[in-house]
Amino acid sequence: EAKALLRKAMPVTRRVLGDSNELTLRMSATYAMALYLDPVATLGDLREAVSMLEEAARTARRVFGGAHPYSVGMEQALRESRAA
Repeated sequence: EAKALLRKAMPVTRRVLGDSNELTLRMSATYAMALYLDPVATLGDLREAVSMLEEAARTARRVFGGAHPYSVGMEQALRESRAA
């Protein structure tokens, strides 16, 4: 349910707020976590989650800086998704 809602809302958020907006980044991270934390996630889901988190972590570092708690959290989520 959450995945379907986020999948619909993310393009609108990107278009209206931009890729560098904190809400856009949070939505991307939330969607990616919903993908990789799903017990029945497919290999495609895991790859999509890693790809989204790589992009979101890169953007968060650029926008907030590497030491910002949000950037650190994104890096942690990325590590977890790669381990899934």
